Amino acid sequence: MAFPYSLSSSQRKSCLLFINLSFLLVIAAVSFTTHFKSNPPPKSLAGINALQQPTSAADHQLDCNELQSLPSPNSKCIALKSRNPCVSQGYIDYLRIFYCNFGELPLLGHTLLLLWLLVLFYLLGNTASDYFCSSLEDLSRLLKLSPTIAGVTLLSLGNGAPDVFASIVSLAGSGTRDIGFNTMVGGASFVTCVVVGTISFLVKHRRIRVSRGAFIRDVCFFILVLGSLIMTMLLGKINLWGAIGFSLMYVVYVIIVYISYLYGCGSDTPSSSCESGLSIPILMKKERDDDVERRFWFNLRESGPFRLTISIVEMPLYLTRRLTIPVVCERRWSKPMAIASVILAPILLSTLWVAQYENPRFETCVLVYGVGSLIGIGLGVLAFLTTEESSPPEKCLLPWLAGGFLMSVTWSYITAQELVALLVSLGYVFGISPSILGLTVLAWGNSLSDLITNSTMAINGGAEGVQVAISGCYAGPIFNVLFGLGLSLIGSCWESYPEPVSISLDPYLLETLGFLLAGLVWGLVVLPRRGMKLDGVLGGGLLVIYLLSVSLRLVQTSGSLQFLDHNSL
Repeated sequence: MAFPYSLSSSQRKSCLLFINLSFLLVIAAVSFTTHFKSNPPPKSLAGINALQQPTSAADHQLDCNELQSLPSPNSKCIALKSRNPCVSQGYIDYLRIFYCNFGELPLLGHTLLLLWLLVLFYLLGNTASDYFCSSLEDLSRLLKLSPTIAGVTLLSLGNGAPDVFASIVSLAGSGTRDIGFNTMVGGASFVTCVVVGTISFLVKHRRIRVSRGAFIRDVCFFILVLGSLIMTMLLGKINLWGAIGFSLMYVVYVIIVYISYLYGCGSDTPSSSCESGLSIPILMKKERDDDVERRFWFNLRESGPFRLTISIVEMPLYLTRRLTIPVVCERRWSKPMAIASVILAPILLSTLWVAQYENPRFETCVLVYGVGSLIGIGLGVLAFLTTEESSPPEKCLLPWLAGGFLMSVTWSYITAQELVALLVSLGYVFGISPSILGLTVLAWGNSLSDLITNSTMAINGGAEGVQVAISGCYAGPIFNVLFGLGLSLIGSCWESYPEPVSISLDPYLLETLGFLLAGLVWGLVVLPRRGMKLDGVLGGGLLVIYLLSVSLRLVQTSGSLQFLDHNSL
């Protein structure tokens, strides 16, 4: 959830200030309650004996479900302290914080968890926008990729990074696979129905036509992708070669798009519209990447108490990433920051390596941190000797870009881990199915920037802007499904090779996929019949299909309507 480029500078500043204040408030509240709140008294122990007994077959999902049957926050806190965290993703035990720190103040606990959810959405989207996309665009220039290839590879990866990382983390977990599938399908439904429908209403009076060939190509290929996914779910299993084949469908799509580009624009002298249409999205997101940094150093020089206070409040979420992600963009170049980032990046990776062990040995910690520190110091000395104060390095740029890419991926991945862990915990706290939160909250949070960005592009970009926005609404979900889901399936199949990976048949997910296909077919039928003009008929139908899909799923989750012979999610 990066801030859309359409927001004014004052609006962006206000949003950023609110996010950072939320971050500081949550940290302060948790630290205060942790330090001053005594351990819960040993009462209300009835009902937790079964949880304290180790069972070899118990899984994390079952433990969390059993936790909800305990009578009081104190008993839940004792159970959580006596067992390993029942939510496996992430580095923070949110259930333990909620029940042990805020068990007596549930409203405050709910508020802080929701504020932290906003912070994580911001971190995931902003890291992709300000760091991940920056590295991808620079890599595209360095590798001299054509606009078409860059648009359907690096650009799609940059724009879909939040969805891809959240889906990979969810699908990699043993108890959160439902969240991964529902997030991916929910995001695709939101973009292809709500975003396309909204754009259709916004431009209906301008009677703008979109490219018939590009639209039919993208929609038909997406239908093929979803058909392959449904077939895999119906088979109930997939092996390594099937997972690789599923991912390679995106290579086929890239080839088809490139052939269409050569046929439509010419291979020797592509038109400016072909060039610009593929470079707009990343460039627009980067227009104000350096606003925070420039404002911070300007305010420090001004030295006004109020300005200085505001700048310091805005810095926590910024500095933690700026000091660990190498940035070589000319507008944001800072030699001290560059040296600090190459020193601290290996130390951050060492910290993450140690954090994956529950009780690491002291010798292991010393060895890992020692190696990380030596590598960081060596890279820092090298950066000090080979860079200048005034401008980023022009030679040996690939290692810098690779480092920025690696660390932005690292930050995106750990943020996605925390986001999924928090959503699962919120599901248990509020008594809501985590898969529903993936279908709605996570999908909406990751796709909201697409709605605002694509809508603004369609309004202000003329016919070309509308074409880019509509194309992105289909090419993006295609990439997210094939790349995000494909990588997860390849990883799971690799671990179980040569045995296939089983995929449970979820009729609710099949139902959502059916509505998604209905939206694609609606566009495929209606738009050509109306001369490829975006209007209220197309938009209204898509919005109705999406509302029916979400409403039916919510009714089924509440228990009013259930499929037979299916376990609850």
